Amino acid sequence: MVTIKSKKEIELMREACKVVALTYQELEKKIKPGMSTWELDQIAEKKMRSLGAIPAEKGYDIGIRGVPPFPATLCISINDEVIHGIPSKNRIIKEGDVVSIDTVALKNGYNGDAARTFLIGKASKEAERLVKVTKQAFFEGIQYAKAGNRIGDVCHAIGEYVHSQGYSVIREFQGHGIGKEMHEDPGIPNYGKPGRGIRLEPGMTLAIEPMVIAGKPNILELEDGWTIITEDGSLAAHYENTILITEKEPEILTML
Repeated sequence: MVTIKSKKEIELMREACKVVALTYQELEKKIKPGMSTWELDQIAEKKMRSLGAIPAEKGYDIGIRGVPPFPATLCISINDEVIHGIPSKNRIIKEGDVVSIDTVALKNGYNGDAARTFLIGKASKEAERLVKVTKQAFFEGIQYAKAGNRIGDVCHAIGEYVHSQGYSVIREFQGHGIGKEMHEDPGIPNYGKPGRGIRLEPGMTLAIEPMVIAGKPNILELEDGWTIITEDGSLAAHYENTILITEKEPEILTML
C-alpha cells in the first residue's frame, strides 16, 4: 500500500533527508585516492550519528538464508560494481575510479535515501559521460513526478533517456516508496510504459534511482550475497534522491 504522508510526517522526512545530504557533503570533501572504502564508511557513520540519526543500512537483513545482514553504513560500489558493494579496509580507492555510494539515514522513525557517484581525480571521458547521463536520467524522470501523472510516466522517461544515450538500465533492481520503512510501495523501475501504474498524489515520498550500465544490462551477484556487478565488466553509475510529490513541482528532499 502506498502511504500518503501528513504534514508532520513530511517534516520528519525532511529532517532524515537533510542528514543524508549533509553526509554526502562531508563525503565529497573527504573522498580521495589512497583511502579505503572502510574509512569512508566510518566518516559517514560518524556524521549521521552526530546529526541524531542512525545508519539504516547497517544491519539491514534481506531475509535470505545464508546472506548476512549488511555490515556497513554505506554501499560503496566501484567501477563495474553496480550497487551494494561492501566497504572494506582492503578496498583502496584509486585515481580514475568511478565510486557509487548509496546510503539511508533513519531519524525520528523516518528514512531518507540517496545515492551519488563520484569520479576520483582524473577520470576517463567515458566515465565522465556515464556519470553525467546517470544524474540527468533522474532529472528526466522527475519532470513527470507530478500529481495526476502515473508512476510509469517517470519510469518511461528514465529508461528512454538512458537508452537514447547508448546505455542500459538494470531491470532486477528499482526505486521505491520510502517513509517509516526503507522500502515501501510503489516499486519504481527505470523502464516502463507511460500511463501505467499508480497515479501520483501529493504527500507521496519516493526514492527514484537510475542505475546505469555503460555496456549490456546483464548483471551478476558476488558470493557475498550483496555486491552486484556488470557481467561484461563495463562501468556502472548510480544516482538517487528522495522526493516529495506536491501540488506543483516535486520537491527533492535529499539536496541542500
